[in-house]
Amino acid sequence: MQLTAQPTAELDRLGDRIAELSAHLEAATGRLLDLIREFDARRGWNTGFRSCAEWLAWRVGLDLGAARERVRVARALGTLPALGGALARGELSYAKVRALTRVATPETEARLLAVGRAGTAAHVERIVRGWRRVDRLAETREAARQHAGRAVHVYRDDDGTVVLRGRLTPEVGALLLRALDAARETLYQRSRAIAPPASDPAAESPTRPQQQADALALLAETVLHHELDPGTPGERYQVVVHVDAGVLADPDQPGQSVLEDGPHVSAETSRRLGCDASRVVMRHDADGKVVEVGARTRTIPPALRRALLHRDRSCRFPGCHVRFGEGHHVRHWAQGGPTTLSNLALLCRRHHRAVHEEGYGITRAPDGALQFRRPDGRLLPEVPAPPPLPTDPVEALRAEHAAQGLRLHARTGLAGWLGERLDVGWAIDVLHPLAARASVRRT
Repeated sequence: MQLTAQPTAELDRLGDRIAELSAHLEAATGRLLDLIREFDARRGWNTGFRSCAEWLAWRVGLDLGAARERVRVARALGTLPALGGALARGELSYAKVRALTRVATPETEARLLAVGRAGTAAHVERIVRGWRRVDRLAETREAARQHAGRAVHVYRDDDGTVVLRGRLTPEVGALLLRALDAARETLYQRSRAIAPPASDPAAESPTRPQQQADALALLAETVLHHELDPGTPGERYQVVVHVDAGVLADPDQPGQSVLEDGPHVSAETSRRLGCDASRVVMRHDADGKVVEVGARTRTIPPALRRALLHRDRSCRFPGCHVRFGEGHHVRHWAQGGPTTLSNLALLCRRHHRAVHEEGYGITRAPDGALQFRRPDGRLLPEVPAPPPLPTDPVEALRAEHAAQGLRLHARTGLAGWLGERLDVGWAIDVLHPLAARASVRRT
């Protein structure tokens, strides 16, 4: 089929309009990522949402996976100004920048920017995959080297002291450091409980190396005492809270709200924990002695919990889709609220805390719908209303870019590719620093 000159020219102009508008959209995406990066750094999303990505999914309507990717790219461009500038000028597409930020560093940014300008998005993806393959091989070799080099040398010195010297892999080292920190904290709490008189010369605080040595001794004693048995998960993670009934019913009432053998916790914390936990009622006489201990019961029976999970499926807080959560009494049972399906809502741990301890409110409307409110009383809608747009958003976008000094046209984002075959192996050998060094060593 042969096209006449006039229709061909019309199609060329239509294609140019598509290319020009695409360049405007890419430039606007660059500005959008700058705003996301600033919003994320200033934690503007911390208004009941767990992350900037969750806020974007709620406020803008993005898929959560796409929102996470936007945040990742926005953060990466904070240290990659050349790539960010090329996107902001419409010279690179978001698809290319998204791929390049997976591997780019400030040291390799310039050469990868050249790849983005020269190749198509498909070329960029292939080169990035090859680049990551080299990175993974290097990481695997480094991990194997670290694993092979692990060692702990223990020997007794001439004066009878035991000397330790060792090298651990990063993850095992992190585990040891956490354990030492926990042991040091335990020893510190013990020392505070039995603090010696200020005049005691032995009261001088131990140095950090001495604290580490004492902590290691405590770890060894604990391991031997438990015969390397960490115990069942229920024994390890059970938390017991003692709270007066009056405090549960009204947080402003006086009374205790404390962890067992531990510090005071707020009344709202106790109310949150009491929403969905095992409960034991203990009655005391006027002198505080226990006169009756009831049987342990579940606040929310198993059958009702199954019905709650089936109905709600995931956390009901706007914008949150965490599937595992806790049952929340819309009206707390300590205030007479019934433990029924209509008075329950499934909330993840983060948003259960937000409702109890951070001032967020939840009520059920007459039609059965849940309503969430911010601490200042404003309604937090399930789906926010879209922002108002100008009558002609395309022209408004062009005007905004013109005011910024951007001159975008149909060839702004055009790749430099001339149709030649892409040799990924050769490109990686030339571009990747590790591959280039390996090639020099081979020669």
